[in-house]
Amino acid sequence: MKRIIFLFLYLGVVINASAQNGFTLVKDEALVRQKFAEIPKKITSIKSSFVQEKNLSALSDKLISKGFFYFEKDNKVRLEYTTPFKYLMVMNNGKMLIKDDAKTSKVDLRSNKIFQSVNRIMTDCVNGTALTNPDFSTKVFESSTQYKLEMTPIGKGMKDFFKVIYIFIEKKDYSASRLELHEKSADNTIITFQNKELNEPLVATLFAVK
Repeated sequence: MKRIIFLFLYLGVVINASAQNGFTLVKDEALVRQKFAEIPKKITSIKSSFVQEKNLSALSDKLISKGFFYFEKDNKVRLEYTTPFKYLMVMNNGKMLIKDDAKTSKVDLRSNKIFQSVNRIMTDCVNGTALTNPDFSTKVFESSTQYKLEMTPIGKGMKDFFKVIYIFIEKKDYSASRLELHEKSADNTIITFQNKELNEPLVATLFAVK
């Protein structure tokens, strides 16, 4: 379990100071909430590559990883690292499949509050449900092209690991462009989603948890 939590912290992202510039608190949050509630009707699937930049306070060099992210309605998620190591995490129907080299393990999300929260954060990124996540107090900011969701943990589980989480949403199509998780330590990561393909058919085996 510690290994899985560490992996998710490795996915975590901290505040990028430059990203704060150009964003102001939205004036009509009710309207934004209404728009976000429509996202599941607009986005049924996502295929995207991603670049992850990890900054460790104990190291001067950044750790760069790359891979692919897949999402399908009904909260199916596949996160596949390809460079510099291979690691796979699939979440589907209350279960999580993890593959690390030749080792495979499974977790029942319904029996573990932390893993439930991990699953919800990932789906919040693309499902427009961050504003209704009971584990966080959320503020909404905007620029001319993006919304920025500032999610402060209030649930004990997430509060133990994260100080704040940011999700950046493109106004043009309401897809997530960046996920940021600020850990309680000085470590931070930035995950940027690239080459997004929306609402394209995805092979069911991508989300198999067997």
